[in-house]
Amino acid sequence: MNQDRVLANQIRAIANLSPEALTLLIASTQPELLKKGQFLLIEGQVCRALWYVEKGYLRTFYDRDGREINTRFSFENNFVTDLRSLRTATPSACSIQAGETTTVWEFDRSKLLDLYRQSAEIESFGRNLLEHMLMEQEEHANWFKVYSPAERYQFMLRHHPHLLQRVSLSQLASYLGIARETLSRIRKNP
Repeated sequence: MNQDRVLANQIRAIANLSPEALTLLIASTQPELLKKGQFLLIEGQVCRALWYVEKGYLRTFYDRDGREINTRFSFENNFVTDLRSLRTATPSACSIQAGETTTVWEFDRSKLLDLYRQSAEIESFGRNLLEHMLMEQEEHANWFKVYSPAERYQFMLRHHPHLLQRVSLSQLASYLGIARETLSRIRKNP
């Protein structure tokens, strides 16, 4: 029941749902425990859900000729999906994998669409959630337009210091768009 409360609070932070709508939305999902390294989505699969991370973290990455390019780390109280694949029912270009033992709540696409038809409040939650996720993606994309590699690292230190404690340096370097050696140099010369 405590897990339900954590999820309910996060949903309320996105949209102020009535108790009935909140109960309906939470009843459509349940927690799932993932082992470190377990995949929620593999490149080439159609994404059929979005997930809420209750505990642990997920990483979203692309595989380019055997080189993993990390584009997102989704920690506690974050939602994650492949928006393009989810909305268009086309194969995903990315993979989503547990970076450590992780508890997620899965919101199945077809169940959500049914709930949207039943409740304008839940539909509003879905729209607000997608807007929030798009703003996060835009912020990350802007890092590469505005900041140098050293500035991206400093921004990450100020705004996402937990990344250094939980993500490997190789994955972190990939996320920042730099080689691991470059990251090591930047860390030595702040």
